[in-house]
Amino acid sequence: MKALRLASYAKVNLGLEVLGLRADGYHELRTLFQTIDLHDDIVLRPRRSGIVVRCDHPSVPRDGTNLAARAAEALARHGGVTQGVEIVITKRIPVAGGLGGGSSNAATTLLGLDRLWGLGLGPAGLQPLARRLGADVPFFLVGGTALGLARGDEVYPLRRQVRGHIVVVDAGRPVSTAAVFRRVDESLTPRENSYSIFLFVSRDLEGERAFSILSNDLENAALAEAPALREAIERTRGLLRGAGCSLAALSGSGSSFFGLFEDARRAGRAARALEAAGLRSLGCRTLSLEEYRKRWSRSLGPVAVRVGRTR
Repeated sequence: MKALRLASYAKVNLGLEVLGLRADGYHELRTLFQTIDLHDDIVLRPRRSGIVVRCDHPSVPRDGTNLAARAAEALARHGGVTQGVEIVITKRIPVAGGLGGGSSNAATTLLGLDRLWGLGLGPAGLQPLARRLGADVPFFLVGGTALGLARGDEVYPLRRQVRGHIVVVDAGRPVSTAAVFRRVDESLTPRENSYSIFLFVSRDLEGERAFSILSNDLENAALAEAPALREAIERTRGLLRGAGCSLAALSGSGSSFFGLFEDARRAGRAARALEAAGLRSLGCRTLSLEEYRKRWSRSLGPVAVRVGRTR
């Protein structure tokens, strides 16, 4: 088979709640995932043997620690595949910016190699492998607007998908997710529940959205870990709100910040204001579950991509 050329899409977290530590050492989370059309490009080229990673970004590992390489190795082992693959990654998603670039690359590699190697597992069959690779990886086998529970790896698509324009501000200062969670642990008070995300979902089901009630429990810890970000984040938040965004928030553990807009005109106004303030921004839009399915179906050819609720 010839090489597969695939888009590896980013995500933002519309809201994120940290409820406490789990018995397995991970954190109990509740989050709202949203796919956006900002993406890396991945090319998968068959090889006789071995897994080789090439990437144009100096901060992305090219050895066996690369998450896409780990995904390929896990799938080969699971499927009894002896042939190899060259994984070529062209980065557009900011590295270590809370936009899920590495997790998306891993999920994209799983989906692509499932097709390239003729395993026929599909997204549902790939879910167990995805969960072992990382908490965000299962979401990228689903896409769209989705509720993430447990470690964030139980993914439930929402009936009403968020549609809008996103302005992402790349602070250019990578933040360690592990370090952010360590800071969260210093002040974490276990709680059985937090209602903002569930309240948003219930209003969404009733036809009313309430983005203003959403927040990211990791933001304070991320800014404590990287205090130089605080001024830039506050300036960014003010400019996005001034342009009329529905939501302005840190994505994941940062350091990327984003604004959600209902229309392209307001998003364009925000981008111009950010540029005038010397802040680098990336314009994109949300991808619904249906759009995500269609794009994957076209990319993978005649094999239909079926996504749905995962556990």
